[in-house]
Amino acid sequence: MTHGKQPDSTEQTPSNPQRRTLLKTLGAATAATAGATLLPGCTQKNTPGAQENLGFKEIPHRLDFTHHIPQGYSTDRVLSWGDPLDAFSEPFNPEKLTAPEQARRFGYNNDFIAYMPLAEDAGPAEGDRHCLSRNSERGLLCVNHEYTQPHLMFAGYSEDSANRGTSDDHIAIEQQACGHSVVEIEKTAHGWQPVAGSPYNRRLSLTTTMEIVGPAAGDRRLQTNEDPSGTRVFGTVGNCAGGKTPWGTVLIAEEGFGGAFQGDPDNIADETEARNHHAFGISPDNRNWGDYDRRFDISVEPNEPNRFGWMVEYDPYDPQSTPRKLTSLGRFEHEGFTLVSKPGQPIVAYGGDDDEHQFVYRFVSRGIYRPGDNHHNRALLTEGTLYAGQFSEGGSGRWLPLVHGQGPLTAANGFRNQADVLVDARRAAKLLGATPMDRPEDVETNPVNDCTYVMLTKNKKRKPDEVNAANPRARNTAGHVLEIVPPGRSGERDHVSDTFRWNTFLLGGNPNAENPAERGAYGQQQPGNISPHGWFANPDNVAFDQRGNMWIATDGCESFGFHDGLWAMATEGELRAAPKHFFGCPEGGEICGPEFTPDGKTLFVSVQHPADADNSTFDHPIHRWPDNNPQLPPRPSVLAIHRDDGGLVGS
Repeated sequence: MTHGKQPDSTEQTPSNPQRRTLLKTLGAATAATAGATLLPGCTQKNTPGAQENLGFKEIPHRLDFTHHIPQGYSTDRVLSWGDPLDAFSEPFNPEKLTAPEQARRFGYNNDFIAYMPLAEDAGPAEGDRHCLSRNSERGLLCVNHEYTQPHLMFAGYSEDSANRGTSDDHIAIEQQACGHSVVEIEKTAHGWQPVAGSPYNRRLSLTTTMEIVGPAAGDRRLQTNEDPSGTRVFGTVGNCAGGKTPWGTVLIAEEGFGGAFQGDPDNIADETEARNHHAFGISPDNRNWGDYDRRFDISVEPNEPNRFGWMVEYDPYDPQSTPRKLTSLGRFEHEGFTLVSKPGQPIVAYGGDDDEHQFVYRFVSRGIYRPGDNHHNRALLTEGTLYAGQFSEGGSGRWLPLVHGQGPLTAANGFRNQADVLVDARRAAKLLGATPMDRPEDVETNPVNDCTYVMLTKNKKRKPDEVNAANPRARNTAGHVLEIVPPGRSGERDHVSDTFRWNTFLLGGNPNAENPAERGAYGQQQPGNISPHGWFANPDNVAFDQRGNMWIATDGCESFGFHDGLWAMATEGELRAAPKHFFGCPEGGEICGPEFTPDGKTLFVSVQHPADADNSTFDHPIHRWPDNNPQLPPRPSVLAIHRDDGGLVGS
């Protein structure tokens, strides 16, 4: 492991003078964005100065072969692809890697991160005691591994040749390299380090047994030759973002699962499944996993894809526990689900379907949350109602229930039962009249102001006649963020209500763009408060610090000429939606999964697919971050960022 200071030492931008120079007037920005409304905020009163706590020295836009942080900060590299989870000490050698060995090592393309504290006096499976801990120096790092890239993992491939020509041995390694890792970590005098051989350390992969629970469990559409019961499945794939529960479990999403399956949907006898498989991009040109593992060939197992595309819940504190796929939360390309939990009220979970013209969802549990009663609480996500969002003109909105027998969700439209509604949640939401969005990714509630924020990454497919109030730009290349305001006051908002208000929090893109339709807009009270490096595009993941400041990770800024990274901003006050640039990725990389320790003094981030660029391969990468070792390829890695003086990150 390498530790130590890695500050961004050049081209630092003064934190205040340039933050007043770039935005056009609010009226011009609003007129340029097809009627988008940027409102003062979701609290009953503004809180000027909320962002005064964000005192770090902003870093500049750039694009090079390393990562960048503000002066006065350091990074620890905590985990990289191939690092061991158990106590064996063999150095990582990707050219000698086998599937059994990969099953004992950290996976590829790390994404979502959950930091789960460990109580000082509790051991494995004592989740109730761990749930109460706020230990910020020892915990479990729970990390998704979204997908694999053979041309960057193994010698001898180009990106094209790896798509259909990956060897059986390499596919077996890939299936062990995706999924999820649980790794105990601790803060030492030398920085954050993994605890090799910890009894908590665990890998979830495509060979891990999982249970299917909820309304669709056992339905004929989830039954296969291997599992006639429709209640057990091997593994998880496409794991993007996720969430945490107050009862100590972790939620992980299954997003781009369709790419793991091959075959021609038009050759499937069942028209319902043929339509279903087309909707998730299953085609004969997909990866050749089905040649190695026949369940990924829809001509052999046409129902196997229906066993993916769910949210998965597991207990990180019990290494022997069986993960559960929660069919109550619907099946689509989940970015993640995040929870709002208030004592004596139903659990409310928000999530997005990460594809063009797809929907924002909300789940409301049937039972109520009882703090401390974890046996009761662990059933809350198995029964309840899934809703899709309808964002209307004028800033009003409704949650539309996806319930069999209500409205168009009947046998006449091909829905036999509630299982059909959940398996085909996309089609159900569309029939109900939910609003098609610009790729909804993270959807998360700010714990300070109790409002919910929707990251809309982009949608180049939206035509001029398809714009709507919540998605005001045709061919949206830069993305935007919406703010959902449930009825009530801050801290007392009714997330169970079927109505809400919404507004446009910010519009991504350069505030000085020549094309008005691509012009970014950030904040509304001081339109000149964005520095040359404060603007960004393509919001993806989001986190909130303990003061309620928003931290947005991006996916796509390289198309605008600079690195993807992390931007922080207030959600209220004069500097509401006025970003400051905090972290930058190495070229080809994407930042994911920002996660704070409970004390706010460490920020974990995932850097995914570093050196992913045209003609960049294992044999000839454009760089070898983070090792910069000619014997190692570029490796996806998790970093821990902290202030050199031990203060709050961002202050």
